[in-house]
Amino acid sequence: MKIYTKTGDAGETGLYGAERVVKAHPRVEAYGTVDEANSAIGLARSLLPPEQLDLQDLLERIQNALFDLGADLATRMGSPYEKNIARMDAEDVEGLEKAIDRYQEESPPFQGFILPGGHPAAAALHLARTVVRRAERKVVALSREEPVNPEVIRYLNRLSDLLFVLARVVNARLGVREEGWLVKKRR
Repeated sequence: MKIYTKTGDAGETGLYGAERVVKAHPRVEAYGTVDEANSAIGLARSLLPPEQLDLQDLLERIQNALFDLGADLATRMGSPYEKNIARMDAEDVEGLEKAIDRYQEESPPFQGFILPGGHPAAAALHLARTVVRRAERKVVALSREEPVNPEVIRYLNRLSDLLFVLARVVNARLGVREEGWLVKKRR
């Protein structure tokens, strides 16, 4: 099987169910940004020290969930094809909330805004967090134009929070100091 199909050469792509839309369609922008987030998480995983197995496993589960989320976005609500996909649901969101609660106990107390960075894996998690926030904005914009599963928005919102907490945990575990935001003083 060839990787290229040539079906997108005219600037269109297919949603799940074969409906064709322009590649700049808000739905394609939304699930394309989710794909970027998934890749950013993959980069963070590759930078994690091998002994961080719990984080590796959690991030792998999240990457798989993001493929489900992308399929959710690529399938219009009410489509006859939606029976073939797993829609995101409240249980998916609750899983992220449990992970946030678990890892927040391990992270240093929150004292205010911190500069994204530290260990390369933590910096990559911060980058992934910002891509997830962009994906969330794209999905919200799409939801203003056509129906979207509301659990997708909730999932992305919680995921960005979790990635922030995980970045802090990585820095704490590896003994890397976080740098706080130095607010410019007004004259």
